[in-house]
Amino acid sequence: MKKDTHPDYHMINVQMTDGTVFQTRSTWGKEGDTMQLDIDPTSHPAWTGGNQRILGGGRVDRFNKRFGGLSLSKK
Repeated sequence: MKKDTHPDYHMINVQMTDGTVFQTRSTWGKEGDTMQLDIDPTSHPAWTGGNQRILGGGRVDRFNKRFGGLSLSKK
């Protein structure tokens, strides 16, 4: 293997938003550095399913607003 072609792969600490810390191997920082996460699976809505906002005003919504009162049945 050639020398100096691969990055330094070492152990770092990762601190989650709730304060828990775990160790993993990474090329980020130096040996023993702590990476503090702003967003992680315990707080992000994509994983937790909370704080979702459903937006209206799409094509189907606009169609229903314009033609929702029309009916094909005879009265």
